Amino acid sequence: MALRVLPRKFYARPTVEVARDLLGQVLEFRGLQGRIVEVEAYLGEGDLAAHSARGMTPRTRVIFGPPGHAYVYFIYGMYYCLNVVAEPEGTAGCVLIRSVEGWGDGPGKLTRAVGITLEENGADLTRGPLRILAPAEPVRGEVEVTPRVGISQSAHLPLRFVLRAGWTEASRRE
Repeated sequence: MALRVLPRKFYARPTVEVARDLLGQVLEFRGLQGRIVEVEAYLGEGDLAAHSARGMTPRTRVIFGPPGHAYVYFIYGMYYCLNVVAEPEGTAGCVLIRSVEGWGDGPGKLTRAVGITLEENGADLTRGPLRILAPAEPVRGEVEVTPRVGISQSAHLPLRFVLRAGWTEASRRE
C-alpha cells in the first residue's frame, strides 16, 4: 500500500475538520504503522476541557505554534497522550489520538505500546520518526460522533469521532 506524508496544509485548518479527516490515516512511529480509528477535537477558545483554554503557557506553547506538530503530555502520573496540533499558527486547537488499530484502544495504551513519550512533544509530524501518512486508497467505514469521554468540563460537546464499518465519502462529511 503506497503511503504519503500528510502536508502541513492538512493541519492548518479548523480543528474539527482535521479531527474527522485523521480517521483512516496511518500513524507511523519508528517504523511501526497503524490506522487511526478514534480521535477527539479540543478547541482553544471556549472549550474548557482544552489545555489551551486559559491561553499560552510553557506547557501549551506547542498548541499555539505551527500546525502539524505533536503535543504530548503526561497524565495521571502514568500515561502519555499524543495530540496533533491543528489550526494556523497562533490559534490553539489540537486533536487527541485516542485509538490506533494494533496499538491500543485508549490514548495511554497506544503511546505505551509504541514508546511515545514527552521526547516527542513538539515533533514535526511531516518528517522524522513520528508522522502521519495518507493511504493511496480511502479507508471505508462509518464515522460515529459522540461527546468526548473522560473529561468533566465541556463534556457535552460532540467532538469525539470513531471510525466504524460501512464508511462512505458522503457520510464522512456529514
